[in-house]
Amino acid sequence: MEKFFSPAVIWFIIGFVLFLLEFVVPGLILFFFAVGAWVVAILCTFLDISVNLQLLIFLFTSVISVLLLRKWVKDLLRSRKTSTEVIEDEFIGKMAIAETEISPGRNGKVDFRGVSWDASSDETISRGETVTIIGTKSIVLIVKSNK
Repeated sequence: MEKFFSPAVIWFIIGFVLFLLEFVVPGLILFFFAVGAWVVAILCTFLDISVNLQLLIFLFTSVISVLLLRKWVKDLLRSRKTSTEVIEDEFIGKMAIAETEISPGRNGKVDFRGVSWDASSDETISRGETVTIIGTKSIVLIVKSNK
């Protein structure tokens, strides 16, 4: 039971809680405090250091990692495309063929690259007509006539 309450385990748990709280509290700050706690946990595993030194290392590594890495991590996370952005890049501006009639308020189907997709439009589109994909709404393609 004493090993369970060792400083390394306690610091690991603190880091884990801070990491989980990052999902609740936006801002990408708590993650770096979790990293600081994990650094102290690793050091406590191999070294016998005082509580004061543990706190000092925790604060130092947390603040330094926030100052040095926060902007880089935010840019890294922001640069990754979401699935919606990938879909939009893949489809918008491309041509498809209406498989069914599509009218305002009534979705239909279009064939795009050999796959049938649900589609909607603000105008009436006849079956067999060539359309341009102008947007997406979830997995429904928004199309307009090429007439």
